[in-house]
Amino acid sequence: MKALLFLLLVPGAAGTLTGAGATFPYPLYSKWSFEYEKLHAGTKINYQSIGSGGGIRQITERTVDFGATDAPMTDEQLGKTKGKLLHIPTTLGAVVLTYNLPGVSGELKLTPDLVAGIFMGNIKKWNDPKLAGLNKGMHLPDSDIVVAHRSDGSGTTFVFVDYLSNVSPEWKQKVGASTSVNWPVGLGGKGNEGVTGLVKQTPGAIGYVELIYALQNKLPVALLKNRAGAYVPASPKSVSAAAAASAGKIPDDLRVSIVNSEGKDSYPLASFTYILLYEDQTDAAKGKTLVEFLWWATHEGQKMCEPLGYAPLPQPVVKRVETMLRMVKSGGKPILAVR
Repeated sequence: MKALLFLLLVPGAAGTLTGAGATFPYPLYSKWSFEYEKLHAGTKINYQSIGSGGGIRQITERTVDFGATDAPMTDEQLGKTKGKLLHIPTTLGAVVLTYNLPGVSGELKLTPDLVAGIFMGNIKKWNDPKLAGLNKGMHLPDSDIVVAHRSDGSGTTFVFVDYLSNVSPEWKQKVGASTSVNWPVGLGGKGNEGVTGLVKQTPGAIGYVELIYALQNKLPVALLKNRAGAYVPASPKSVSAAAAASAGKIPDDLRVSIVNSEGKDSYPLASFTYILLYEDQTDAAKGKTLVEFLWWATHEGQKMCEPLGYAPLPQPVVKRVETMLRMVKSGGKPILAVR
């Protein structure tokens, strides 16, 4: 009788959830998993930070319980899945340009044209007149610019090149926007971790990473000129401003790009990041655990976003996430109890 009572109080049915994908939200997902497991005995959430491309691939093949991506899946990708996939926004973050210039003090300013020129390989030296003219007093060195980019399929890459395609006709025509592109110049690193490592160990390097990776590694972050002409630091506040400015264009399926948003307070390299799950769950117990975890993450879990450099979801988006989570079913029946 005591054994039976123990099983009822500490259910083992919740089991283990496996997920894989974006490195962009990995620090936050790790925190969420740790905190949620403390609250729910018997639940284990294993998340592999392998890049958005890997996350899309694994959820498409249903080899994981959920995928994760910063780049919304395309209609073509969704056409290859084994059922209807839902995009659940979990948080917002900033992609930043971080650099390694020993002995140089001050905040580096960059315009969209300069960023495109550097990553196209057209601007090769740190003391290029266009860079030096914008950053008077920084004493930029007469040394080569070493571009660092992702080597794997990456949602962070998609956010960055989607932005470049918005601001540079040359980039849009010659390189384009995808989770993987043919880079004109540079060295590749795997994951946000890999690009951060390249920048940190290479004097003269510049690369793009999610904000928390630059902060944790004490790397400087460039000020990027936004669409309104203001140089706005990357922060949860400026990312939230970009989301608010783009609120009117968010479609029903929540797949949206918010780069280069309007508004003087908007950070131009902002993005939602998503959990991907099937609307029809083949395992009812796992499906229930997953949906309840996502409900918690998009409600109680949002208070953990800002301390890690992410922005919480706007309330109108949370309401739409609630509607989407209520759509998840198993055996034709909704998984989530009415809330």
